[in-house]
Amino acid sequence: MTLDATDRRILTVLQKQGRISNADLSERVNLSASACHRRVQRLEEEGYIRDYVALVDPRKLGRPTTVFVEITLSTQADEVLDAFEREVRKIPDVLECHLMAGTADYLLKVVAEDTEDFARIHRAKLARLPGVAQMQSSFSLRSVSNTTALPV
Repeated sequence: MTLDATDRRILTVLQKQGRISNADLSERVNLSASACHRRVQRLEEEGYIRDYVALVDPRKLGRPTTVFVEITLSTQADEVLDAFEREVRKIPDVLECHLMAGTADYLLKVVAEDTEDFARIHRAKLARLPGVAQMQSSFSLRSVSNTTALPV
């Protein structure tokens, strides 16, 4: 399936307003409500729309500290990579984990209450991940730009 201009307008609106009613969405993208609903269903079925979520403010939940952690593994063996990825998924403080090209093998985005909480997460969870040889942590001072909306 290829996306046309209407599909792109639908995706643009839904990425910023996931709870918009179908009637309001159809008005915003200049379609009838039934045609708009069919298109959204097709975008969901084709996997363009993966899921619908609520974006929660980390400060309200007492997790205002964001830390980016570069991890280098002791080896690139498949079993070590698989074990690392399996275990890192179990750590709720890790919001994102990316396999990287470059100096680090993985880049993690971690949330914490403060530096002491991050030290606990580092010691009790991150340092115990399989195959970890080295870690480099960088604390975010503030978020300048943050979006989940992809360019369509």
